[in-house]
Amino acid sequence: MTVHDITHYLDQWAPPSLQESYDNAGLLVGEPDTDCTGVVVTLDITEAVVQEAIDNDCNLIVAHHPIIFGGLKRLTGRNYVERTVMLALRNNIALYATHTNLDNVASGVNKKIADRIGLQEPRILAPKSDLLKKLFVFVPHDHAAEVRHAIFEAGAGHIGQYDSCSYNVQGTGTFRGLEGTNPYVGQQGEVHQEPETKIEVIFPAWQEGAVLQAMQQAHPYEEVAYDVVALDNAYQEVGSGMIGELVDPMDEMTFLEHLQTQMETDCIRYTALRNQPVKRVAVCGGAGSFLLSTAIKAGADAFITGDFKYHQFFDADGQIVIADIGHFESEQFTIELIAEKLREKFSNFAVRLTEINTNPIQYLS
Repeated sequence: MTVHDITHYLDQWAPPSLQESYDNAGLLVGEPDTDCTGVVVTLDITEAVVQEAIDNDCNLIVAHHPIIFGGLKRLTGRNYVERTVMLALRNNIALYATHTNLDNVASGVNKKIADRIGLQEPRILAPKSDLLKKLFVFVPHDHAAEVRHAIFEAGAGHIGQYDSCSYNVQGTGTFRGLEGTNPYVGQQGEVHQEPETKIEVIFPAWQEGAVLQAMQQAHPYEEVAYDVVALDNAYQEVGSGMIGELVDPMDEMTFLEHLQTQMETDCIRYTALRNQPVKRVAVCGGAGSFLLSTAIKAGADAFITGDFKYHQFFDADGQIVIADIGHFESEQFTIELIAEKLREKFSNFAVRLTEINTNPIQYLS
């Protein structure tokens, strides 16, 4: 088992290409081909967490927040970031982060929050566009099923809760093999007409390489005729925040108490109550104030997130209840989510949840 085996699996779950432009997710420190002795999962990477990995013979730390966010110009130990990276390097500890890419997938950070507070059928609150592509490929009739199967297996043809989705049209293709060709059908130098099926499928942009490779391998022609087109459609499986509904409506204070219990937070900052039941709830792990207007437009009764600034609370404007539960508190169960995913794939491998509380904020009770 190598560092690459583990990080590649996590990359497939939450592709790094889905991270926001300002982010720095992925393998930050370490060599991919190193044999992995164990994994520590944490929200943040600190010196104490690196020492915990050393003490437990784990040489890979998987975190939600990247320890290297901006550029590192020197390593002199002048701050906690440099000291943490230096300690990891001295002890051959690999550091990996899955951050906004894990925020943006439907089975990621926000799904964990939705599950903990009991939201039913949660969906992406603000789906992203420009993430889908469509493949058109022309295949001899008798090979259409084989090519379809190959590109489905590579990740194409998923629409919502459906897979193996395609559109097929029958027609006639023409071609002439020039000197040096070896046509699958027809003769070199002669125009040939072949009954073909035009297959149309959509796929996520980051799977383009795998889809095209599968298509080429399954296709019988020397030269495959195909087109790839970028789509503007919103991709409902990727985006910011989530929204869902409680099984039964709650009055606002009961809901806030339920939220405090389920999210294990010592402090909730919230806006004026509206004296209306809470049924539809929007959530966003971390700093989610940018989604407030989207949550209001979606008809949410409450919006759960962290890091709201003083003046931003005014933007609720009596239309919604904002409940700021804290950045760390909103994401603290992400480590359980990551550990569950790793144990599902690597059942006989040591995966540890950190025992270090990395929350930099303390509360006086």
